[in-house]
Amino acid sequence: MADHQYRLSHHYRIRSGEGFRLNTIDPGSTAHAPISDKRAAQAALADGVERMAALQDKLYAQDRWALLLVFQAMDAAGKDGTIKHVMSGVNPQGCQVSSFKAPSAIDLDHDYLWRANQCLPERGRIGIFNRSYYEETLVVRVHPELLARQTIPEELVGHDIWQHRFRDIRHYEDYLGRNGVVVRKFFLHVSKQEQKRRFLERLENPEKNWKFSAADIRERAHWDAYMAAYEQMIGHTATDSSPWYVVPADHKWFTRLVVADAVIDTLESLNLAYPTVSDATRRELAEAHRQLLEE
Repeated sequence: MADHQYRLSHHYRIRSGEGFRLNTIDPGSTAHAPISDKRAAQAALADGVERMAALQDKLYAQDRWALLLVFQAMDAAGKDGTIKHVMSGVNPQGCQVSSFKAPSAIDLDHDYLWRANQCLPERGRIGIFNRSYYEETLVVRVHPELLARQTIPEELVGHDIWQHRFRDIRHYEDYLGRNGVVVRKFFLHVSKQEQKRRFLERLENPEKNWKFSAADIRERAHWDAYMAAYEQMIGHTATDSSPWYVVPADHKWFTRLVVADAVIDTLESLNLAYPTVSDATRRELAEAHRQLLEE
């Protein structure tokens, strides 16, 4: 893992979307990796997971901050595997994962941020959104017929609805930040060629058939539209307080290193510490210690 002088994740952090172009980041890049092979990467990730677990323990004990990690990606980019490996050492009591699939009828009867609000992490905890409210600027934009299902008053649905949603999301994340919820967002940037390879692997390996859906191929046909939507989404919602990390995802070991480094970097920036015990409490502890020894 990177130290304070060398932060691997900073190479992929977007804090201002002005002039952002997705094609400037190579999905197959491992150019900034501090190691040279997969085995070394696994050792580095294990070290990072250990550091993260120690920081998360302080986050939980301090009970002041919450951390929200948002993951967006095309199918087969490795979201599930990244979450599994990077968060493998974190205490389950202090971490929660929410997966956002197609909205239910109840969801559609509320504003699009409603269901996300139900899943925000409590203070002292790490919350993970596997997909998120950002789907409202991605799949709904690529498939505008989905917008009609939301039964929004017609006079509120115009060509500038996406700009309104970008603005709403920026304000929402500002609000969360002002209330102690730190937001970090990850776009796992896989290439179309690598997605094809992973799809074929799922189809040709019986043990991985369950991972494949016919819908994956239908969405792949809209690749260019999705890339344009992602570029605009990142460009309009990357801020200094809630940055995006556009993480090369063709090499899973590298993806996991970058994400782990970003999480560690964020937790370290919060100056976490265990709560200070008062003098009165120390006296109580000393008395309890004495009583136990005398039993």
